[in-house]
Amino acid sequence: MKIKNYKLLEHTADIGIRVKGKDLKELFQNAALAMFDIIAERKLKIKNEKLKIKKIIIKQKAGDLEELFVNWLNELLSLSAIKEVIFSDFQINKIDKNVLQSVVIGSDIKNYKVNTEIKAATYHELRLEQVEGGWQVSVIFDV
Repeated sequence: MKIKNYKLLEHTADIGIRVKGKDLKELFQNAALAMFDIIAERKLKIKNEKLKIKKIIIKQKAGDLEELFVNWLNELLSLSAIKEVIFSDFQINKIDKNVLQSVVIGSDIKNYKVNTEIKAATYHELRLEQVEGGWQVSVIFDV
């Protein structure tokens, strides 16, 4: 059984999560992992076809850290839908309050059972803050 690196937050119509990380890189990775964990789960048996792995380079700029965070998750959602991929590995090569550069890796959506459609990460009740031992974010997803 996979250990979850996030906590679901109660919200009336949408889904919220709280995620922690020792640094910004881990925080952004953990949030992306949590989001795709909510969206889909890998099918137990995948036929003998090879997993079609897709690597995508993402470069983003934003006015502040909150905008960078929301843009990151929404870019992943958009790419996932367009390319029909579920992402499972997030290699962040550079991150600061205004810039993110990463390589994301995923496989064909056919290898997954989709549980929840997340339309977008929102700014509603967004809290991204430095806490003792690292960083924490609370984000609400529009479903």
